[in-house]
Amino acid sequence: MGRFSVELEVTNNEDAVRARAGDIPASAVRRGRLCGVVDTGANRLVLPSTVVAQLGLPEGGLVAVKFTDGRRGTRKVAGNVLVEILGRSSVFTAVVEPGRTDALIGAIVLEELDLIPDPGRLALVPRDPKSIFAEIE
Repeated sequence: MGRFSVELEVTNNEDAVRARAGDIPASAVRRGRLCGVVDTGANRLVLPSTVVAQLGLPEGGLVAVKFTDGRRGTRKVAGNVLVEILGRSSVFTAVVEPGRTDALIGAIVLEELDLIPDPGRLALVPRDPKSIFAEIE
């Protein structure tokens, strides 16, 4: 499948919760829009370190990473990032990548938001346009 880009909104979820509770004004919620590369071969959300700093996301430790060229390393993890794509949202952790300018949207994000890559149109489409669909026993 080809890789392609989509726009997403990222928000500091702690700010959003505090704004809903009336503790801070809605205008104080830290958020931003950026392009993200959809990559079903990746499993996690990856954000540029500049975006993580701009949002003031809390650190959540380290994670082992493997790059497409086979290199391995460790990266910081940021928590409590609210991601919205095509009107669907959920809270995730993100691998923090210094020097990156766009996000990487992996399979976990796509699964949680119930979005399916359409390689012919180079777009994401909801599996069910009316709602997120959950399969349970």
